[in-house]
Amino acid sequence: MLPIDAVALETLLARVQKPGRYVGQEWNSVTKEWAQAEVTLALAYPDIYEIGMSNLGLGLLYDLVNRDPRFLAERAYAPWVDMDAAMQAAGLPLFSLESRRPLRAFDVLGFSLQYELTYSNVLTMLARGGVPLWSAERSAADPLVIAGGSCCYNPEPLADFIDLFVIGEGEEALLELLACVADWKRAGGKARPDGRAALLREAAQIPGVYVPSLYDVTYHDDGTLASIAPNDPRAPAQVRKRIMPTLGPVPTRPIVPNIEIVHDRAMVEIQRGCSRGCRFCQAGMIYRPIRERPVEETLQAIDALLASTGYDEVSLVSLSSSDHSGIAD
Repeated sequence: MLPIDAVALETLLARVQKPGRYVGQEWNSVTKEWAQAEVTLALAYPDIYEIGMSNLGLGLLYDLVNRDPRFLAERAYAPWVDMDAAMQAAGLPLFSLESRRPLRAFDVLGFSLQYELTYSNVLTMLARGGVPLWSAERSAADPLVIAGGSCCYNPEPLADFIDLFVIGEGEEALLELLACVADWKRAGGKARPDGRAALLREAAQIPGVYVPSLYDVTYHDDGTLASIAPNDPRAPAQVRKRIMPTLGPVPTRPIVPNIEIVHDRAMVEIQRGCSRGCRFCQAGMIYRPIRERPVEETLQAIDALLASTGYDEVSLVSLSSSDHSGIAD
């Protein structure tokens, strides 16, 4: 599928509040050849550019996927109301920033779910990208719509719209899932009448993957969950969250945004998890156990980040950075 018309896009950019949200071509962004990619992935953040570009998790996945020569990852963010209205009036679909292809052109469309107020934006992005809203209405020719992030620990509110959820940490699971899609494509899955169902059954074998269509969910009269039971013998009775044994490499060439974003600085994740156990804190529970990045690795990453971005400020990212055993060093 070809990119959207550049002239039509440029006409719209002259009429919106912040055109820098939609032009792409930022420093350190990655543009690969589509013809050479076995699987194409659109990493979609259901909020505006300034919020999505500040999300470290999406940057980690973007870096990991694009390091693999088999795969291609591009980005898409929710348009602000002015651009949304202008694109609808012009008949332009929501597109990725790197190649400006419509979201429906990708093999996989992955949403990062960080807070519940963005759920309506997920539906908006699907509709604007030309992707059927309901999972049951998608064919093998449509993107596989997946989701990850902290909200996926309660997947049911979006279960009718998302083909599968990755529960837990996604660095390893996403690459395994893309490899599964690559195998499915090579086997001619897109041409088979049951191709999409077959892909979902295969994906359900990956630890941490929850495929809603393979489970029967019942509720109590008050709307609370009563039971979740697999309706397919290949679906696991329990889906266990994925946990990275150690922190992966720091993306030392992150994308430098075109405009000022919320957290406009370099970032290094120095620790994941928290020992304090505050009962009100979801993140402190779901990101256990604690894993620290070694001091020397952190210092090397900071030097590389400053050299590759031009930033003069670095965030040491974790749930409680002062608890890192090497914070003084």
